[in-house]
Amino acid sequence: MEKRTTSHDVAHLAGVSQSTVSFVLTGRPGISEATRDRVLRAAAELNYRPNLAARSMRTQRSGRLAVVVPIATLHPLTLLSGAIAAARDEGYAVEVVSLPDDPSERDERLAELVDAGAYEGILSFSPLPLVTEDAGAVVLAAGEMDDEMHMSGVLADAQPIVEMIEHLAAHGHRRFLHVAGPQDFPSARARQTAYLQTVDRLGLESLGVTGGAWSGEAGEDAVAALPDDATPLAVIAANDVIAAGVIRAATLRGWRMPEDLSVTGWDDLHQSAFLVPALTTVAQDRERLGGYAMLRLIAAVRGTDAPARPTDLLSVVWRESTA
Repeated sequence: MEKRTTSHDVAHLAGVSQSTVSFVLTGRPGISEATRDRVLRAAAELNYRPNLAARSMRTQRSGRLAVVVPIATLHPLTLLSGAIAAARDEGYAVEVVSLPDDPSERDERLAELVDAGAYEGILSFSPLPLVTEDAGAVVLAAGEMDDEMHMSGVLADAQPIVEMIEHLAAHGHRRFLHVAGPQDFPSARARQTAYLQTVDRLGLESLGVTGGAWSGEAGEDAVAALPDDATPLAVIAANDVIAAGVIRAATLRGWRMPEDLSVTGWDDLHQSAFLVPALTTVAQDRERLGGYAMLRLIAAVRGTDAPARPTDLLSVVWRESTA
């Protein structure tokens, strides 16, 4: 049977005492960053995972964290994968817990989780009710989604819309159209506002704002309704699915892309690179955002400084659909 890696092995490789390894893995303050990094690198190299049950008995800490999500929404899988990976790297086990859709039942379930003592920390990407300071667990609402799990934080930042319009204008485009998403989404409202403000600031011609659904039909209908003399035109679609409908309608009308019509999307879906033409879009690093949110929770649990917020989670991916 293969010998199980122990904290003694980690201490030997890192060149520190076994107690120092324990202090690092339990988040004890007073450990230098250099020592902490050396211990964590050694633990990663040896694939060491603490014995959570034993640690709980010795330190009154469970070594367990929870991520809570409303039961009526789709799990934000990339956010979750990033959060879970970050917690695992810090020596924690993570459980995903569904909360009821009804607000009163949700609050009651959260209170049970907080008071049960099973978790050191609880992370939510959507708003949560106020939790008292003497609660049995640290609770962090990351503020990246609203109650309906619609993006409302950093991933709703519409600055890439500004960047794309400025780029297209610099390459000769003067006429634009925005096919918007549903306005109950903070991200859709932000993209529409960015479109309107940027077109106005640059003195460009707008053929209007249409759409209102995250669907290919919205893009297809918007382009099908354009007059024959609408081109040359740049269409700013609120997501990649809408943009795919734009491409289909333009193709059916015999418009060349990007010569007659340029189009941009948002989300960088896997298939977007394989459309004809390949779609210019906005990539979102949701996994890194999930990891950052989890590291914020872990810092709060340990009483250490929160990590710096990533600044490059959104990026424009330029492809064939834009001139």
